[in-house]
Amino acid sequence: MEKWTPKHEAPEPLEGPVVATVVGGTILWFVLFLAQLPFYGWFADRGHTWWVWTPLAGAGLGLIGIWYVRGRDAALKRHAARAEVKDAAGAEAADKALSNDRPDRTA
Repeated sequence: MEKWTPKHEAPEPLEGPVVATVVGGTILWFVLFLAQLPFYGWFADRGHTWWVWTPLAGAGLGLIGIWYVRGRDAALKRHAARAEVKDAAGAEAADKALSNDRPDRTA
């Protein structure tokens, strides 16, 4: 089983423009739906109407995805802001503690 043991740590996940990617994909699904809509009769004659409704379902799921990734992005930004404030407060407290620990050399 040694060959299944990881030899190194996994890399950090890549963060990109997630909201823009999901919005773009949702728009693409909706455009595909609109492009196929004029040919509904052709698809219906051949029993392939699911080709028309699949992009609409993709656009609908994309709307749910937009809601989800916008909330995720906002939560990540809130967490980063809190961590930054906490780090700044911690650094300020550490500086204050260090200045109080130093002996007064003016006497």
